[in-house]
Amino acid sequence: MNRNTLLFLFVVLPATLLAQDFQLKLWPDGPPNKNTPPGEEEYYKERGTYRYSNISEAELYIYQPAKEKNTGAAVIVCPGGGYWIEAIDHEGFRIAEYLKQHGITGIVLKYRLPYGNSEIPLTDALQAIRLTRHKAQEWGIDPQKIGIAGSSAGGHLASTAGTQFDQAEPKTTAPYQQISARPDFMLLLYPVISFKEGVGHMGSRKNLIGETNDWNIARQFSNELWVAANTPPTFFVLADDDKGVIPENSISFYRELKKHDIPAELHIFAKGGHGFGMTDRDIPVAKWPELFVDWLKSMAIID
Repeated sequence: MNRNTLLFLFVVLPATLLAQDFQLKLWPDGPPNKNTPPGEEEYYKERGTYRYSNISEAELYIYQPAKEKNTGAAVIVCPGGGYWIEAIDHEGFRIAEYLKQHGITGIVLKYRLPYGNSEIPLTDALQAIRLTRHKAQEWGIDPQKIGIAGSSAGGHLASTAGTQFDQAEPKTTAPYQQISARPDFMLLLYPVISFKEGVGHMGSRKNLIGETNDWNIARQFSNELWVAANTPPTFFVLADDDKGVIPENSISFYRELKKHDIPAELHIFAKGGHGFGMTDRDIPVAKWPELFVDWLKSMAIID
């Protein structure tokens, strides 16, 4: 990152990012696999929100609650962006700040984007879960109350981690390699779930696995097909008028969860479209964070 980019970041970083307690590299000794971004990493503002592109290094941004408010729960937050960019502000930093204010450690994962290597995002998501468990005592977290959240393509990544946590082991000598990567619960915001044509978001599919029409490749990432008895409890939020990622994505995943008697709560709001994240709009869907906190209480994840 050059000097001008660093100066730009210092000037324009949103207050929610500045509110983080600390950040760290996910792979300080280098990742076990590589991607090939089409350019240098860039942090920029588009349509009123900040985004990252050309991500080649994964980082965690940690938002810790005050000790007297700490519930012991943590949520690793995966921003969306079609596996091409990451909408890290309203689908990352703002969510983490809200969680922090409610006694939950918010951990924003700036995951590496695939750029020709489909295993990259899941490798980072699973490592983020392992690292958080490894650091649980140090960070004031209950290792059995670590969830994962994701919006849109970030929701696809989160649901992949929640269904395939034992499918991809990082080739690393890190001392926490053998720690479980299973999330204890999931928050999915208008998630991409399916890679079936007519249901899934084809842009996310293309950016993750390429132009292939080979269903044997696509089905590996069609996450409604991988729900099992050990898939974590899940909280969904989406809008009925979402034309970008149609509701059937969440509905199909919810249906599979119920086949296995896995606790789930599905909220489909009439209005909101796609990509609302932490929205300032005065519409019912903007209340989803309160509903999520209530669900955590009902599940005895927090008091």
